[in-house]
Amino acid sequence: MALHSRISVTVLIIFILSFFLVFRVNGIQIISKSKLEKCEKNSDSKNLNCTTKIVVNMAVPSGSSGGEASIVAELVEVEENSTRKMQTLRIPPVITINKTSAYALYELTYIRDVPYKPEEYYVQTRKCEPDAGANVVKICERQAILRDEEGHIIENTQPICCPCGPQRRMPSSCGNFFDKLTKGKANTAHCVRFPGDWFHVFGIGRRTLGFSVRIQVKSGTKISEVVVAPENRTVISEDKFLRVNLIGDFVGYTNIPSFEDFYLVVPRQGSPGQPQDLGRNISMWMLLERVRFTLDSVECNKIGVSYEAFNRQPNFCSSPFWTCLHNQLWNFREADLNRISRNQVPLYGLEGRFERINQHPSAGSYSFSIGITEVLNTNLVLELSANDVEYVYQRSPGKIISVSVPTFEALTQFGVAIITTKNTGEVEASYSLTFNCSKDITLMEEQFLIMKPNEITTRSFKLYPSNDQASKYFCAAILKDSDYNEVDRAECQFATTATVLDNGTQVCSFLLPEFSTHYFQ
Repeated sequence: MALHSRISVTVLIIFILSFFLVFRVNGIQIISKSKLEKCEKNSDSKNLNCTTKIVVNMAVPSGSSGGEASIVAELVEVEENSTRKMQTLRIPPVITINKTSAYALYELTYIRDVPYKPEEYYVQTRKCEPDAGANVVKICERQAILRDEEGHIIENTQPICCPCGPQRRMPSSCGNFFDKLTKGKANTAHCVRFPGDWFHVFGIGRRTLGFSVRIQVKSGTKISEVVVAPENRTVISEDKFLRVNLIGDFVGYTNIPSFEDFYLVVPRQGSPGQPQDLGRNISMWMLLERVRFTLDSVECNKIGVSYEAFNRQPNFCSSPFWTCLHNQLWNFREADLNRISRNQVPLYGLEGRFERINQHPSAGSYSFSIGITEVLNTNLVLELSANDVEYVYQRSPGKIISVSVPTFEALTQFGVAIITTKNTGEVEASYSLTFNCSKDITLMEEQFLIMKPNEITTRSFKLYPSNDQASKYFCAAILKDSDYNEVDRAECQFATTATVLDNGTQVCSFLLPEFSTHYFQ
């Protein structure tokens, strides 16, 4: 027969989760056994307002490559701690867990703007002077109105004049003697200019781990739901039925990079200076080592080179054309494009090296994040209010068919009692079986079994006499149903001998007890 009852407030139970649907995850792990216990009540009122609660400690993995994951589990069975009997919940709560993909979010600090491709220009002229006009040096005319970010006039924008000759910065013909007399001495005027794109440079600071886990518990028509995240670790549902605490994560984050030694560069959107929007042109975003930059702009062959660094380079006229302008942003971008054309991973660009760039929830116009590709196991503790939890269990009559003890000597290590039982009812049910003997036999542990209708099951108990003398012993086999009520008992006696006289089997004769409970068909 099937019965149901309410769980007592003083009872401790352990429940079993049955997983009937799993998407893109390897599986869930129970970290500790779950219990039904009294709720803690603190003055801050953050705990459940209930007499009893069910607690489960679990590890929830993320999907493959750190992607989204969904898990559906059902609370099926409980074990009563005081009596160790298994019970089935009448209305199993269904637990649904949805975990977003994990990401690392980095703090950004604006540094400055730098040109994408500084270029050196030269003009052949016979009247090269630092203050020569545009009709003489053309593009290399001094930029008198050019100002920096603070409004100061930028010096060193005037051209550098180099004499003609084959060994000069830009080899050129000096002409003949009459050209010098009539036209002037041949020169080349050199200058640096910054046409085209500019990029913002950011320092990359502390990283934070981000994801969220939505937990929904459905019990009958009642639905409770909470969302937890690293920045919001403990949440209670509005109906006070569900409380979830995010403990932490079981992973070393070996694949989460630290960019403290790098600068992030992104294309400039609009006017110079501190940006409000980084834009969505992520294909142009690059990560470059800090040592490749000159923040004071006075070093050659580094990103951020200035007019001053270019004009003050030593041995200017005897150095090759474009000296001081190497290792710029466009050089690294071109190197990446060449690698991509050969189906190789880029060295500096973000695309192709990282996943889910700036795709975290609530990603703003001024943020930088990358997706975590390793599986992240999140430790959650769920607490369910259990004041009205009901369970169902099946109870069926049973019978002990036989008890036998093969002969053994008192001086041997142990003997064996073999007990055969039968489920004489019409439903599958659980039972417990004990075999207790008189003194001088070590107490034996109770055994638990499940039998289908009319199923016959055999169990054995090891017998350890406490002395080496030939003796006679009296024992009783007791069968109990799933409600721990005695349904049958069989008593027997057997003897041990100092010497083996008969290798046969002693069959215990059944002795009816004064008080026993029997279920017969």
